[in-house]
Order: sequence, then C-alpha cells, then structure tokens
Amino acid sequence: MPDLLLELRSEEIPARMQRKAAGDLKKLVTDALVEAGLTYEGAREYWTPRRLTLDIRGLNARSADIREERRGPRTDANEKAIEGFLRGAGLSSISEAHVHSDPKKGDFYVAHIVKPGRPADEIIAEAMPGIVRNFPWPKSMRWGAASARPGALRWVRPLQSILCTFGSETEETRVVPFEVDGIVAGNVTYGHRFHAPEAITVRRFEDYVANLEKAKVVLDAERRKQIIATDANNTAFASGLELVEDEGLLEEVCGLVEWPQVLMGTFEEEFLAIPSEIIRLTIKTNQKCFVTRKPGGDTLSNHFVLVSNIEAKDGGREIVHGNGKVVRARLSDAKHFWLRDQGDLPDLGTLKASAEKFSLDLGKPLDQRMAKLDALDVTFHAKLGTQGERVARIRRLAAELAKVTGADAALVDRAVVLAKADLRTEAVGEFPELQGIMGRKYAALQGEDAAVAEAIEDHYKPQGPSDRVPAGKVGLTVALADKLDTLIGFWAIDEKPTGSKDPYALRRAALGVIRMLLEKNIRLPLLSVVKDPDLIAFFHDRLKVYLRDMGARHDLIDAVLTPEADDLLMVARRVEALTAFITSEDGQNLLSGTRRATQLLAAEEKKGTVVEGAVSAGLLLLDAEKTLHAAVDAASKDAAAAVAKEDFRSAMAALSTLRAPVDRFFNDVLVNDEDPAIRANRLALLAAIRAATGTVADFSRIAG
Repeated sequence: MPDLLLELRSEEIPARMQRKAAGDLKKLVTDALVEAGLTYEGAREYWTPRRLTLDIRGLNARSADIREERRGPRTDANEKAIEGFLRGAGLSSISEAHVHSDPKKGDFYVAHIVKPGRPADEIIAEAMPGIVRNFPWPKSMRWGAASARPGALRWVRPLQSILCTFGSETEETRVVPFEVDGIVAGNVTYGHRFHAPEAITVRRFEDYVANLEKAKVVLDAERRKQIIATDANNTAFASGLELVEDEGLLEEVCGLVEWPQVLMGTFEEEFLAIPSEIIRLTIKTNQKCFVTRKPGGDTLSNHFVLVSNIEAKDGGREIVHGNGKVVRARLSDAKHFWLRDQGDLPDLGTLKASAEKFSLDLGKPLDQRMAKLDALDVTFHAKLGTQGERVARIRRLAAELAKVTGADAALVDRAVVLAKADLRTEAVGEFPELQGIMGRKYAALQGEDAAVAEAIEDHYKPQGPSDRVPAGKVGLTVALADKLDTLIGFWAIDEKPTGSKDPYALRRAALGVIRMLLEKNIRLPLLSVVKDPDLIAFFHDRLKVYLRDMGARHDLIDAVLTPEADDLLMVARRVEALTAFITSEDGQNLLSGTRRATQLLAAEEKKGTVVEGAVSAGLLLLDAEKTLHAAVDAASKDAAAAVAKEDFRSAMAALSTLRAPVDRFFNDVLVNDEDPAIRANRLALLAAIRAATGTVADFSRIAG
C-alpha cells in the first residue's frame, strides 16, 4: 500500500509552537483523508525549527466505491415529485429506478446509486491547500509582494516550500500536484541553513530522513532532545560538574536547533553571590542556557552549558565567547537588582501612612517595599481594589484562621503584611516567576523569624497537583487566607470559572485549599468564612474531583457529601471509612438489606403514606422484628457516639451488627401486614434502619 510524505518548510517557527503545530498537521490531514473514505495503517509527525513533517504509512491508493439506496416517491406520485426524485438521484429516466413494494405503503421507486471511489492523489491534492491556508497558528503573518493581495496566504513565518510524495515501496513515488499561493508542491527539500543549503531530491521517508541527516538536520525532536541531554550531561561531567536539569528549557532549546552542538561557557565567580534562582533564570531566559553545580551541591558553579545550531570550525570558541559576554552583562544587571532591593527607597518620607497602616518598620528594606506597594495603590483587580486593600483583607482572615491551624498569631500577621512586598522589588519586576522566593530571601536578610520568611514563599503553594503544600503552620495559614480571599472575592463580583475558561485559576485555588485541609488534617468549617452556598458547592465539585483522583468511588462520595457539608476533612474521612466498609462482606450484605428497606419506604412515601417517627415496642409481635428493633437502637447509639468522636470506622463497625437482624427480618416478617397499625409500625422500623445508617452516609446513593 502507498505511503504519503508531506513537509511544510518555512522560516524559523517559534519553539513553543512546534510540537502542537505538528500534531495539528497530523490531525487535519488524517481527518481529511478518513472523511474522504481513505484508511491508513499509521501516521507520525515530526518537527524542527524550519519544517513540519508528516509520514503516513499504508494509505489506500483510492477510496472505496460508495453504494447507497435512495428511496423515492410512490409509483403513482405526480410528475413533479418524480422529476425531483430523478434530479436528486442523478437519474436520466425513471426506467433507471427500481420498484420496491411495501405491504402497507404500496409500490415506490428506489434509486441504486453508485459513487465511484477517487484516487488518493486527487483527494490529497484537493484537501491540502485548505489545510495550509486555514492552519490554526496562534499568530500568523503575511510577507512579500503577495501580502498586499486580499486573501494572501498567512503562515506563522514565511512558507518557503512544500514537499509531497506518494507511492508504495515497489513503485516509483510521484509528486502529489497542488499549489498554495504560488508555492507548488514538489519532491525537493533543503538541509541545514548554513551547513547544507543545497536542494535535496526526495523519494520517500527513509531517504528523506537519511539525506537530511547528511545535510546536518536531525528530524526527530525526541532524538534531538536526547542528543542535547546526553551531550550536556557529559560536558558537565567532564568538568567535574553536574547539569541542573530543566525539562522546559530542554524542550525549548530542541526547538531552536536542527543540528545540536553542545558547548560550555563560564562567567566570573563573583556573580555567584547572587541567589542561584536569579542566576538560573537570567541565563535561561536571556540565553537559553543550562546551569551547572558541583555534584550533590545546592549552589551553582560559574559554568553554563549552551546549545549551538552550528558546527563551528574553531570548535565553538567564538560562540562561547559571544554567549559569555551576554551572560556577564545580564548577570551584572541581576546583581544590580539584587543589591538595590537590599537598600533604602529614595522616597521613605512619603510612606509613613502606609507603614502605620500595616505596622511596618521603615528601617527594613522589605517593609519599605510593602509600604510602597500600598502607597502606589497598585491594583489587584478593578472590582476588588488594590493590593494593599487585599493584604488588609487577608490579614483579617488569617487572624481567624490562625485559631484553627494553631499557628502563632503574631508570626502569621507579620508574614501576611510582608507576603506581597517583593512584588515591588526589582528582581521580581525582572523575573515575576521569583515572587515569594525573593521575598523569603529578603526577609531572611533583614532578620525575620524563619517561619515568617518560609511563609512568604510558601503562601503561593500549592500551585498545581504536583506542588507541595506549605510546610509550616504559619505558611499554611497565610496560604489558606490568600486563596480563600481570592475565591470569596471573585465569587462576590461574579467572576466564576465557566466551562474550560478559568482566567484567575480559581479551580487551582480551591484545589489548593482542599489539599491543605486534607493533607494537614485541618478542621475548618468553611461556612464560618465562606458565606456563599454557590462557592461551597464549587468546593464540593473540586473535592469530588480530588477524591476520585485518589481512587474513591463517585457513588460513595455522593453518599457522604451533603449540600451543607462544610468540613471537607470529615467528608474525606467518611468516604475513606465507607470505602473500607462497603467492600467487606458485612458491608455488601447490609447495603442489600438497607436498599430493600429504603425502596419499600420510598414506594410508600410516594403513595402519600406518612411513616411514623418512632417504633411502638408493644406492636412488635415476631422475634425477628423485636431483635431488629433492639439491634437498630443499639447500633444507632453506638454509631452516633462514634461519629461524635469522628471515629467513622467504629461507626461502620456498629452498623455492621445490623446485617444478621436485617436479613432475618426480611426472611421472617411481612411488612405489609393486614393490620394497619402493625404495618405502620413495621414501616417505622424500616425508617429506623434508614436513620441509623444515615448517621454515616446515605446508603440509597450507593450503587451495586
């Protein structure tokens, strides 16, 4: 079966767009082929900075014929109806139609239509111009003289050539003929821009890859990444160092080179006085280079690893020299930021009011930055006020939460008023990713308590499912207050997540609160701080997602989670205990019995029957119902006592004693007795079973 090779070659594509663009190309092309009636055995996409490539194997040479029957009017229909049928079916005469009979509807015409298949080349040639023209780039451009024309081709960078060959291994491949804005598809590509700019004639994928490799282009991005990672680690090792790995940077650098060449550069050791985080970000952001350190060490070395796209004749000395000059200049700027942030602001006299508002010490640099943040009225959100107003809200909320978390109230207050101060530092202004991290460093430099410094960094955590929760009680308290204030505020102005849109990361904030409460065993009645039932429901939704990800069954979560439940830790513990109980033999049997009781009650209540709230011992006639009544009474008391102690496993154990009495009751007792009083009493006994199990969960919601 034939194979299809497609390459779209352009000027350099931004690294961040390459992987998705290659995936988009694969989906668009394969979807178009399948929609046209073609099938294929496999497809794989490739990308480099200058090309998107698609290799499709085992493609049909042509689409299959399509046969269909189109039903027409009755044979005695009027002439216009028959003419319309002929036109729609593509028939020239009614004699070309068939007559089918239906016992109820009589005789009617049927057209047997055969649509012949089409050659794959024709389908590809028809589909590709539209795919190229409408490619979903996040940003695109027009270029050259043609750009002035209406409808001119737009592409992420100027598109230079299209390669499209088709054919099987046993035959000569042929070019699929199509054209896009003057660019005609052919069988020619080009290698490395500097090392091998000559034309390369291509037949099929195997010689395409081999010839590109000879022309200094590694087509497979994963292989380029492996080359870079291996060579970078080996280069660092050869100098007695280890590479500080960075998967994001590796992905980006892979998208910048077609022929990766790893080199090592250096900078002056004096720059190592700057925090490692600043050095790493400076070198990564500005030069796309990796940093190194002594094996097992925490601080960086003054060697960095760079990846060039050129195999230089001088061994890369000039490339290293040029990158070193830029790195030194950037580190000099970073050192300037670092030292400036530790000095006094020039306008201290204007900050006294803000300092008094937040009990700040203007003799300390970080306090000055917080006072400046407030004095400038830096906006947090147009409808939620300034950063200073937000800090004041978090301060009040954190004071209440400290009573729950057991954190030192004074340290919590100090951490809150300094938590956002580093937003006014030059280091964070240059590298926003360092917010919190720099605040911790500056707090330590000015002698803050270690718990306060830690809380300044940790209050942003957790920032995702793989991020840790704050370590200490002070950081935990500030983080809870920060996230709860965010959620309460955005709910108050009706800026809630909708569908896939969540511009303020409110789902992440809610999940962060849930993780902190559950992982740190914090009992926080959310209704004491969250007054909006809709926001409580949002927490419930996030909790369901979290517990399901932890392996809990959705029906067990629903059985425990009531609309008014606001102690999320207790909900999680109930689900955990219920999961263990319901998977046991006693749990399964009790579930079966309680389900029968619930169904009987539901049927009666649907009829309008009023079930008595208490069981009359005098109306219990049979041993089975007397035994069950005593068992329910004892189990209810024991389960309620266990729940009061938050011992849900013991509560489940108490309920498990009902298994045998419930089974015996349904075997020996007829609920619908002829005597209305006895019948009503037995229904009340069933209601007692439902109430007893309801102390722990709503068993009617449990499946299976």
